Amino acid sequence: MDAILSQLREQFHLPLQNPVLVFALILLIILLAPILLKKLRVPGIIGLILAGVLFGPHGLNLLAKNSAIDLFSTIGLLYIMFIAGLELELHEFKKYRYHSIGFGFLTFIMPMALGFPAAYFILGYNFTASLMIGTLFATQTMIAYPIVTKFGISRNKAVAITVGGTILTDTGVLLLLAVITGVHAGSLEAGFWIKMIISVIFLLAVMFLVIPRIAQWFFRRLEGEKTSHYIFVLSIVFLAAFISQIAGLEPIIGAFIAGLALNKIVPQSSVLMNRIQFVGNALFIPFFLISVGMLVDLRVLLQGPKALWIAFVLLITALVGKYVAARLTQWIFGYSRNQGLLIFGLSASHAAAAMAVILVGYKAGIIDENILNGTIILILVSCLVASIATEAASKRIVMESEPGGALSEEQPAGYESIILPVANLKNLERILEFSFFIRDKRSKEPIRVLNLIDPGSNADLKLTQVSQEVDKVMANLALSDFHVLPVVAAEQNIAAGINRISREFEVTTIVMGWPTKESFSDRLFGQKTDHILESSGQAILVCRLMNPLNSFSRIVLFSPPFSEKEQGFEYLITKITTLAVEINLPVHLYCDSKTQEAVAVLLDKINRKPLFKNYEVQNWNEFLLMINKLAEKDLAIIFSARKGSVSHHSQMDQIFDRFNTVCPDRTVVITYPKVNLGNDKYDKYRDFYAEPLTRTAETFRNIQRGMEKMIHKAE
Repeated sequence: MDAILSQLREQFHLPLQNPVLVFALILLIILLAPILLKKLRVPGIIGLILAGVLFGPHGLNLLAKNSAIDLFSTIGLLYIMFIAGLELELHEFKKYRYHSIGFGFLTFIMPMALGFPAAYFILGYNFTASLMIGTLFATQTMIAYPIVTKFGISRNKAVAITVGGTILTDTGVLLLLAVITGVHAGSLEAGFWIKMIISVIFLLAVMFLVIPRIAQWFFRRLEGEKTSHYIFVLSIVFLAAFISQIAGLEPIIGAFIAGLALNKIVPQSSVLMNRIQFVGNALFIPFFLISVGMLVDLRVLLQGPKALWIAFVLLITALVGKYVAARLTQWIFGYSRNQGLLIFGLSASHAAAAMAVILVGYKAGIIDENILNGTIILILVSCLVASIATEAASKRIVMESEPGGALSEEQPAGYESIILPVANLKNLERILEFSFFIRDKRSKEPIRVLNLIDPGSNADLKLTQVSQEVDKVMANLALSDFHVLPVVAAEQNIAAGINRISREFEVTTIVMGWPTKESFSDRLFGQKTDHILESSGQAILVCRLMNPLNSFSRIVLFSPPFSEKEQGFEYLITKITTLAVEINLPVHLYCDSKTQEAVAVLLDKINRKPLFKNYEVQNWNEFLLMINKLAEKDLAIIFSARKGSVSHHSQMDQIFDRFNTVCPDRTVVITYPKVNLGNDKYDKYRDFYAEPLTRTAETFRNIQRGMEKMIHKAE
């Protein structure tokens, strides 16, 4: 018994040393801290920081700042900056780059302008120390960024300019820090600048010229190895952070650059992004937040009035400087008050960069212990203020914004039902991932995978097989949070079966695979796809997905004349813009001037929209020449229409055969807008309309072409 008690005392000796016990305790903190403090309306981020204060070396001393904690917290900090670069909407960042530069300048200068005189005249520090303290005020760590992600506004332009401004100001701070310490040590030589410039150029060249090409090749060659994709990305992040460190910059700069370099290659709703965010938010980022709390020593407040006074001056000066910079940015660039508050919330927190600056200054003897202790209080309070301000601003922005970002008058808010008729389950993965990218994120309806069987087949057995295949694909895509419902139906006629199930589940969109090679009977009686188009009124997308969606460089959209007159034009444009935003690609639109005007009007209604480049087409009879020029990295989308529709063009006849002949290895999606087929009670009269008469001549032409091909092959 004594031996057991002795062993227990050894295991629970403070601080805890057993790595298994330490890891279990940290996981419990990550699990329970946000849940418990949420009841007190304290943001989860602050809950984790306060947990670090409580259980850290200056609290209950259960956890010690050791190499393992430092490693995980470093990964968490790099994760925050990497995800910030990865989620940044680059065309929006480019659009507001001058805003980012302006905010970066203001959030650097204003705290410096207030901090230097406060330290020099009020606190009485010398010139070098005051400059170091002013540099401390200019730092900012976007510790509240996960709050923005949680509310789904990470692509708001206020977030974009804050992220850009953060990188600019932190880069300026760290460069100035190198200069201050160099002047203090008397070692600021030409070699220092040459090393830094060469290293930065090397980092940018590797990350933006080499890494994207390697990543695209890697993802294409190892498409099924989803775990390898994550490991590859993680290694790129740390490689960039290391090169940045070698250059004399903070590793967070390299991590952010890595996010920018991979931004276009990792789609927002992809499997890879899902895994990056899951691992970061579940483990590494909470570790970082806990480690920040472990730095805080509340006993500094008991060291006398001088410590309290210094902490008070540091806190007020830092927050006022950041608040003034945010409000000036709001006023200069015309943002809303809530966006101004969001900018302040994201930029007000001081953590990693502040600690880096102050520890370097403390170890160099530039500042004293009072500034060090005051900085710890500044970190705690600024993180609390930043989190509260960010959460309040995010809620208001969400309530003010349009639901979903893009609403169509014909589509009920939040309702969309997508069905995937799949004959070959081996082709399910890419078409299912495509459907996730285009789906309305507000919709509560599952994506249904439909497999039609012969009436005499065993439906239960087939349903089990389909369910197993769907589960396998979902596990491979790591999309278990989404609802996919397998449906098996017995039907002799495929078109009739798809039509019946679509009506039963009130389907809005049918996403299909590419039709198989046309047989002689298809030429006589029409392809199955043609029959589905005739019998179904839903929007239909027919996909030939030859490559992964993250391997393309642009979307090429062809829209024939009068496409804008179609009933489902707005809905399909919304789907295309959603896809472009998700995989971060520009859209090159080929159409006439009237269609361009209609698209421009629709884009004005959309908050999240990709970059559109318009190319006016004068002669649509040259359509074959245009598609023949498609490159391997082009994702072609054709806005077609059912025969008899106002925008139907003769160049769209036999469209599947044309693509099979002209560009058999290109990725293409043919879209058909929804049409109104009338009330169900008139279904029995649907055969009595003019099109079957006009198709008679076409049928004979098909017979003639088929016979000619057979004779040609025989010869």
